[in-house]
Amino acid sequence: MVITVENTTQVADIDEIEEQIVELLKNRRYAAVGKILKELEPPDVAVILQKVPEEDLPLVFRILPKELAAETFAELDGDLQELLIKSFSDRELHDVLEEMYVDDAVDMIEEMPANVVTRILKNTDVNTRKTINALLQYPDDSAGSIMTVEYVYLMKDMTIAEAFDRIRKVGVDKETIYTCYVTNNRKLLGYVTVKDMLLADMSAKIEDIMDDHIIFVDAYEDKEVVAETFRKYDLLALPVVDKEQRIVGIVTVDDAMDVLQEENTEDIEKMAAITPTDKPYLKTGVFETWFKRIPWLLLLMVSATFTSTILGHFEEALAAQTALVMFIPMLMDTAGNAGSQASVTIIRGLSLNEIELGDILKIIWKEIRVAFLCGVSLAVVSFGKVMLIDGVSWHIALVISITMIFTILFAKLVGCILPVFAKLIKFDPAVMASPFITTIVDALSLLIYFRVASTLLHL
Repeated sequence: MVITVENTTQVADIDEIEEQIVELLKNRRYAAVGKILKELEPPDVAVILQKVPEEDLPLVFRILPKELAAETFAELDGDLQELLIKSFSDRELHDVLEEMYVDDAVDMIEEMPANVVTRILKNTDVNTRKTINALLQYPDDSAGSIMTVEYVYLMKDMTIAEAFDRIRKVGVDKETIYTCYVTNNRKLLGYVTVKDMLLADMSAKIEDIMDDHIIFVDAYEDKEVVAETFRKYDLLALPVVDKEQRIVGIVTVDDAMDVLQEENTEDIEKMAAITPTDKPYLKTGVFETWFKRIPWLLLLMVSATFTSTILGHFEEALAAQTALVMFIPMLMDTAGNAGSQASVTIIRGLSLNEIELGDILKIIWKEIRVAFLCGVSLAVVSFGKVMLIDGVSWHIALVISITMIFTILFAKLVGCILPVFAKLIKFDPAVMASPFITTIVDALSLLIYFRVASTLLHL
């Protein structure tokens, strides 16, 4: 963490600062607490406030300078925001909301109960209230839901000097002033950066230096697409337009980063067979956690009964060669791991648009070659291991080695094909990751194992 004190920068341990703050609060040294906190960045203050006892939180928050308090408030989680709002007077609530960016206020309102939302809207001015209500009408997963209306727009016939005068006049309340958008009756014509203006003659016109090659998104575009657009074009801000290409707001890079984090978390949860949730782990109740996990566990448990059916079908073969049983876990685990390797790689490639649906034949051909190399390598090692360490006959060692090659091959094919197939039918590829693929591969590995054993051992 970086702290700026009297124009010098030093690295500080956040844990040490937390302990220091808690100790100062115990001794009621509030002035010292305020002196430390005002030197920190809002995200760091928010982290520390999470550790402050709830009874001290309102008091500590009031110690903060007005602007720092508003920026810190936007960084807090919903529970702490609600606690503070209930402790605020109407005047204090109005002051905090006045300093917050509108998109941050909308994010906060979406997490609040109805009675708190009513009080928040009551303490905002008319124009802000109208803007908040307009943003709340966009779907939760759309660009409109994460955009801000606080941007700088310029006219194409302005001189550079006039443009700077406008930026000085309105920029203090805008979320970003580096990129300014050129409009005519709100219709998006182009954009210009502060760097471009600083390097141009003050008497030049905006239209002479503006870039009319604009990357923009529709207000109803999926926010995941918005985040991907930021990543692809290395943007700092992205204009959002309506159907008539009139600018209605912008998405800034910090909001795009939040979307990427949410999407990555959601994919990880799906890959682990958990219904996604937007709540932190410790703030999710036991029953809610159970409800998110049990459907997948039930589905996977039922699907796993296929392996029991296969074992029952080959019961006589197992009775004739009991040594076969001891290697079933090794083969199933290895096949499952091989399938997961392929699926995670393909899912990641699909999410980054590095892989297209038309690449399926290239994917299959590559995975076949990788599977052959992996299968042969594992087969050689397993042959030596089961003979020298486990002490079984070379016939069974051969069965295991041949099975290893074929199970790796089929596991990697399943692992690479299923995510692409899911994408083709408009299903989330992440759901096709480890749990489903492992269940399918387990059944396939048993079928291959007993088929090879029956053929080679004449069972």
